[in-house]
Amino acid sequence: MDSVRIDKYLWAIRVFKTRTESTDACKGNKVTVDGADVKPSREVKAGEVIQVRKGPVLYKYKVLAPLEKRVGAKDVPRFAENLTPQSELDKLHAPVETFFIRRDRGAGRPTKKERREMDTLYESFFVEEGEED
Repeated sequence: MDSVRIDKYLWAIRVFKTRTESTDACKGNKVTVDGADVKPSREVKAGEVIQVRKGPVLYKYKVLAPLEKRVGAKDVPRFAENLTPQSELDKLHAPVETFFIRRDRGAGRPTKKERREMDTLYESFFVEEGEED
């Protein structure tokens, strides 16, 4: 086997849980091969570099050998080499800044005055340096 569809390949090396997810990622321009967006039917060959955007992380894989059947996680390194830089993987563990204003249960929707106070508090919390007047 010289080549295989990219959606099958990404599913087979366990980048995506289902073939449908793999196909949708290709259609959504989240998958590139050697820098070019691809369709799900694009054939991949050994030696090509695939980039997959999943959430905030851009994964990179080098095709070592094409395959159509899904393999166990232990066998994946024989078919694909993970080239993802550590800086991209660190994005998975980055702290997420959240801002939550607690309201009493049953208090209903905020009034205009309460809404303005919340907006002012929110803006003061997230003002970037250099944006101050």
